[in-house]
Amino acid sequence: MSRKPVTGRFAPSPTGSLHFGSLVAAVGSYLEAKSVNGSWLVRIEDIDPPREVAGSSAGIIDDLQRFGLSADGPRLYQSNRTDAYQDAVNQLQASKRAYPCGCSRKDLPASGIYPGTCRDGIPAGKQPRAIRFRLDNSICEFDDRVQGHMSESPASSCGDFVIKRADGLFAYQLAVVVDDDFQAITQVVRGADLLDSTCRQIALQKALGIEQPDYMHLPVAVSADGKKLSKRDQTDPVGQKDPAYALRLALHFLGQQAPMGLSLDSLWVWALEHWDSTRIPRQKEIIPARV
Repeated sequence: MSRKPVTGRFAPSPTGSLHFGSLVAAVGSYLEAKSVNGSWLVRIEDIDPPREVAGSSAGIIDDLQRFGLSADGPRLYQSNRTDAYQDAVNQLQASKRAYPCGCSRKDLPASGIYPGTCRDGIPAGKQPRAIRFRLDNSICEFDDRVQGHMSESPASSCGDFVIKRADGLFAYQLAVVVDDDFQAITQVVRGADLLDSTCRQIALQKALGIEQPDYMHLPVAVSADGKKLSKRDQTDPVGQKDPAYALRLALHFLGQQAPMGLSLDSLWVWALEHWDSTRIPRQKEIIPARV
């Protein structure tokens, strides 16, 4: 039986310029795929126009090229994929795994966990707004290649969740599952800030008959006060002139002790020869060091 070809991806949202945390995810996903002669793709997750910053998609692509990160296929833009997302919603509704919901955010309890108000029909006085995915009571378990064994009951931790919003936009959880399947992604390497989304995505994969990829959630770069590094952080090394410096910082952040003094091209040669994912710190957050 032949093994499925390895395909990884980097999937930024165009909400600002590439920053150090994004660079870490791009470098980690690229090296994890390319170190085993796999393919690496880029997807622009532009399905939330109210949050997008004009020009940031092009800026991210320019920065990836500046760092020597070239995709092995055409870029996918989620804004062009709405028909595929609607097809998935239709499939889930036809199988009774999704239903219309008339609740707004103000109807949710303080916990944010959806109590199932519209599971058996929209109560009198409410109108359909969003579409929610119907969770069962199963326990989700998976082995993350950095964070270790994970176990969660999505029904308890979040409740039935929105897959199509009241404003007609499709939710991230649905779009990422549909597109990972469309692009034949076999490994998802991303920041640990998305770890909580994984069991919801696995539930959707099972309901849609989609094969589950391998997961690797990298530590998130945070400031000294524990806040995720901002795309507006003026001290971000990605914005400095020398991309080799920022790349070496990203490799160091991922536990790869690259020598000093190498050019950008030489750094990539070194990284591909020495990449070892077992050296990635088993942490969810790290304060980046300037080395």
